[in-house]
Amino acid sequence: MEDGELEDGELLARQFEEHRSRLLAVAYRMLGSSAEADDAVQEAWIRLSRSDAEEVRNLGGWLTTVVARVCLDMLRSRTARREDALDIDRYEASVTAEDAGHPEHEAVLADSVGMALLVVLETLAPAERLAFVLHDMFAVPFEEVARILGRTPTATRQLASRARRRVQSPERTLDADRAVQERVVDAFLAASRGGDLEELVWLLHPDAAIHADAAAVAVGAAGEVLGAQAVAETFVGRARAARPALLDGFAAAVWTAGGRPRMVFGFTIVDGKIAEIELLADPEVLPRLDLVPAQRRPDSV
Repeated sequence: MEDGELEDGELLARQFEEHRSRLLAVAYRMLGSSAEADDAVQEAWIRLSRSDAEEVRNLGGWLTTVVARVCLDMLRSRTARREDALDIDRYEASVTAEDAGHPEHEAVLADSVGMALLVVLETLAPAERLAFVLHDMFAVPFEEVARILGRTPTATRQLASRARRRVQSPERTLDADRAVQERVVDAFLAASRGGDLEELVWLLHPDAAIHADAAAVAVGAAGEVLGAQAVAETFVGRARAARPALLDGFAAAVWTAGGRPRMVFGFTIVDGKIAEIELLADPEVLPRLDLVPAQRRPDSV
């Protein structure tokens, strides 16, 4: 091999550099900051240098996964620290005079990521942003994105679809969307508990669907239910133990037993109507979900 004379560390560094531009591009779109993107990529190098690199079959895929997970943690930390509006100056400051002309920075911006898109991406929940960036911008298969998020491929498609609608309609803000979703989900839970079939149908998109993971099917859920009437009939008189929650920052519901989530109900809402309900019950997936109790009283629904 032509690189046979190189020390292992030098060869590994050379291989890493071959992927740096793509990794920076992924990180920049995830974080919107060239400085933070550099930090994420540097963390990927540190983890690679400390790992058994010979066991890595697809170095590019491995590094993309590491960078994506680092960025996801950074986004979640950012969300936990503050809930204020986007600071556009942060993005403008990320393109400094020192950056100008730097080959790595130019590689990050090679295909002209617009400021407007970065502003819209900032409104996405961390998991949505990762799903959209990796799949829609870098063509990473949903199965791989799902493994990074600890979600099912169906759930990951839902995240990307929700993000895509927000990108296509940037005038809709996260807070407004969340408020609408909470009202719709609360009304749906109330109608379900009250056995109000007509109200349930009204709250559903005509082409509404239920998609359940294998664990939910194992405890009695149908794998797929199509159409507003069928979905409404599935829920009428039920969901008595479900309580409002936030899943990836959006209105959802959760059933808990023994103090632990047993089933999560994810909702996709389009134009004020529920278009899809995803049932998640996989015990290996549930602990990794970005799931928090809703900050409103359960008896208000």
